[in-house]
Amino acid sequence: MTRRRFVRNGALACLSLASPPMLNFGRVELHAAATVPVSTHAVDLVLGNVVIDMLGLLTLDWAKLFRWQRRAGSFGARDFNGLGLSGVKVFHPAVDTGLTNPAHVAQLWLAGWDRLLGSQICRLARIETATDLVRIPETGRIGVIVGFQNSNHFQTVDDVARSFALGQRVSQLTYNEANKLGSGCYVRRDRGLTRFGGEIVEAMNDAGMAIDVSHCGERTSLDAIASSRKPVLVTHGNCRALNPGQPRCKSDEVLRKMAAKGGVLGISVVRAFVGRTPTLDGLLDHFAHAAKIAGIEHVGLGSDLDVEGIDPRSGRPHSFYAIQGLDPVARVFQIADGLLRRGYSDRDVELVLGRNFIRALGESWPQTRSDPRAFEWKRDPFCPASPRVVPPKIARR
Repeated sequence: MTRRRFVRNGALACLSLASPPMLNFGRVELHAAATVPVSTHAVDLVLGNVVIDMLGLLTLDWAKLFRWQRRAGSFGARDFNGLGLSGVKVFHPAVDTGLTNPAHVAQLWLAGWDRLLGSQICRLARIETATDLVRIPETGRIGVIVGFQNSNHFQTVDDVARSFALGQRVSQLTYNEANKLGSGCYVRRDRGLTRFGGEIVEAMNDAGMAIDVSHCGERTSLDAIASSRKPVLVTHGNCRALNPGQPRCKSDEVLRKMAAKGGVLGISVVRAFVGRTPTLDGLLDHFAHAAKIAGIEHVGLGSDLDVEGIDPRSGRPHSFYAIQGLDPVARVFQIADGLLRRGYSDRDVELVLGRNFIRALGESWPQTRSDPRAFEWKRDPFCPASPRVVPPKIARR
């Protein structure tokens, strides 16, 4: 029996349970609904593909994240399997560098990931090249793309190459406000990409760092797409045509221009960006609209959420992400199933789950690592076998 078949059968073994199940391996408690109405076909597609969440956080509990980064070994089997429940195999947990001393904040963030990834070679691995996007998940580990939701830590053009050498692979040009590169989406007057911003775009193209315009204003987004020689991403966003007046949603013009350059829109599950009365069907409408305007080859996942969707302050589901009918833990399975129900083909769903971002990032990043030892981790005596990922319990339909 193959690993994929074993995991799938385990997911379908206990159906229609009355209470949340306890998964024995690592004692991971699935505290969401015991079952979700998802087809086995959708489960197979999720488990059989490299699922990439281009704004997927490992946790919303920042104290826990910093503990993982500071203390070797504090990230354990329970934490690993908690991430694995989602079906996501590659996460991009980018953050804003803030307005105060952003260069220092960026250094601390990069150093924190160095410590965590360096101490977890059996479970986690840094994604640095196009090949990594496929090879790392094949080893059973979860991949992490290190990036930022602001580029204000680039004080000079040379800073791009320096950050790339330290492991950064994605940079959002602006956050919500204006910076030296351009204007964010909440700025009253979007002045577009600045001259310095254009120089940074060119430097990112040269270095092999992917450009993200998720929080950029309309004009700045369009200018960046026009200036770049390589695909420009919207790692996490939604469609303005379905949610007019929400600055964080992208216009059809941006979607068309983005697609023409080879970019991808990662659809987020943020309540306010989906709509006034957000539901699972309303979320799927954003996937459908983006596919209609940009093409299915330019649509992906960018949840802007962690796996659980729990507010660490209250211990309750986070209201910022509450979408009716959507279980945060099983959301990838539900999205895949919803797209199948709407008539999208297996190929279409596979593109959305990760293949579109693999292609777009492959057009920006280096293809392979120069170090041939990058994938020799299996010969490490501390990693005798690949970790086992257990997906959520799925109801047969």
